[in-house]
Amino acid sequence: MNIETLISQAAGEAVKALYGLEPNEKMLQLQKTRSEFEGNLTLVVFPFVKAARKSPEMTANEIGQYLVDHCPAVESFNVVKGFLNISVGQGAWLQLLEAIDHDEHFGCKAVHEDSPLVMIEYSSPNTNKPLHLGHVRNNLLGWSLAQIMEANGNRVVKTNIVNDRGIHICKSMLAWQKWGNGETPESSGKKGDHLIGDYYVLFDKHYREEVKELVAQGMDEEKAKQEAPLIKEAHDMLVKWEQGDQQVRSLWEMMNGWVYAGFDETYKKMGVKFDKIYYESQTYLRGKDKVEEGLQKGLFFRKDDGSVWADLTDAGLDQKLLLRSDGTSVYMTQDIGTAEMRFHDYPIDKMIYVVGNEQNYHFQVLSLLLDRLGFSWGKDLVHFSYGMVELPNGKMKSREGTVVDADDLMQLMVDDAYQTSMELGKFADMTEEERRDIARIVGMGALKYFILKVDARKNMLFNPEESIDFNGNTGPFIQYTHARIRSILRKAESAGLSGISGISGQSGLSGKEVELIQKMNEFTAVVEQAGADYSPSGIANYCYELTKLFNQFYHDYSILNEPDEQKRAVRLMIARNVAKILKSGMAMLGIEVPERM
Repeated sequence: MNIETLISQAAGEAVKALYGLEPNEKMLQLQKTRSEFEGNLTLVVFPFVKAARKSPEMTANEIGQYLVDHCPAVESFNVVKGFLNISVGQGAWLQLLEAIDHDEHFGCKAVHEDSPLVMIEYSSPNTNKPLHLGHVRNNLLGWSLAQIMEANGNRVVKTNIVNDRGIHICKSMLAWQKWGNGETPESSGKKGDHLIGDYYVLFDKHYREEVKELVAQGMDEEKAKQEAPLIKEAHDMLVKWEQGDQQVRSLWEMMNGWVYAGFDETYKKMGVKFDKIYYESQTYLRGKDKVEEGLQKGLFFRKDDGSVWADLTDAGLDQKLLLRSDGTSVYMTQDIGTAEMRFHDYPIDKMIYVVGNEQNYHFQVLSLLLDRLGFSWGKDLVHFSYGMVELPNGKMKSREGTVVDADDLMQLMVDDAYQTSMELGKFADMTEEERRDIARIVGMGALKYFILKVDARKNMLFNPEESIDFNGNTGPFIQYTHARIRSILRKAESAGLSGISGISGQSGLSGKEVELIQKMNEFTAVVEQAGADYSPSGIANYCYELTKLFNQFYHDYSILNEPDEQKRAVRLMIARNVAKILKSGMAMLGIEVPERM
């Protein structure tokens, strides 16, 4: 049992014994004492004043004295108005440190066969273009969320839905047919996803020219967009695809195969993977079946033109199209089909969709539709809605080819990490292979941390130059601190200084040592809160605060050169567990921490 729980329970007993009140958990919440006051933990006593029939100060003094008399962890107290500031005894801090040290997976809950099953969907790429910076944020959030949910004792299934059909892929296919001259990834030396993306941009270039020409001939721009020959051809191709046209299907399979090989390479570099991948080409028919089923049950209605709609006006929303008049499906239909397949494949307790905030309304509607169709988790599905990533020079547009490519960005980060490390002299005594590996770890750590430290709901400005810094709130700062601690521990081991297991005889902990133990102890609550809030940024910011605190301590106190054996043992144990918690916390962000750098 940790110190907060112990003191909180004792405070509950105090209130009951002194005033006959059975306080609830919320009334007994302890906060960290503010730095300007003496103490470690603070209890707000205002909720008990009415039962005590005494002033806040007198109430606080009575509860404080009870704790000193009855709770061994409490050494002393002071009162500031209605705030009871509690000082925890040295022995209790040392016991806590040893408990943290003995728990290999401190801060994380075990996962069992009967643990809740959480499915997390992320990535959701289109097969007409490579992954870009927006996808990077999506994938990193999804992967991190999966690690956090698992650390909170859930079984997790990481899933991806690939948008492998629809007008977007037909545009790339048509452009390749018209202007490709049989080009392949092998003949061009390009990754398959990049090659297909180039044809998507090419289609848009020619399409814009056609629209411009029609407008010049006097046609209204909206009509010109619908009447341009290229878009009509692309729509014809989509209809042929849906009808199973062999020629269109074989072209589609070949080009998608190129894209998947490219995606796999990118995912591997990014350090993310999936337990199950679904494809819209396999789910959209299931969606159409579910819509037809809903139609027969009177859940949906058909308009005169043959299109099928859901009326959601009773829920304060509008009418939603589910099948077009030509029978083709929309994204909503596909999402219903995918949900049906997933529910068939897994006993899902909670479904989390990691999708940008421009889709907020879509998921509001999807939740309602799934609930009406009988999916037990439909009403409570979670849309993990995140903001857009912007660049110093504005927004990205894939049709115009102005996106930041994920592969290029990752390579840039690794190259920058290599260059910066060389300039700072951090690669001394390393082989070239070690340098390259550490540059990869640091570069990717910088990218991931920079993206994940920001509250996911907010739009963010990504600046690569700011992210690779060995000082400040950055990934490399935390990674470097971990490597520094591991170096200290290796030196201690080689000098025979790390063999002391017990620290119970120690006395005279410094304020910074107590602060570090208290901060480490917060890790469990931070992980729980990150799971409850779906918040990787909570983990990132905790890792930074712990790192900062350790560096202040390291600046003020010697570890290896401390002559007092017991003090040295305590400091080594603190260092060892700071490293352990940083490694665990950073792993929840998908970030590796090197042993040396």
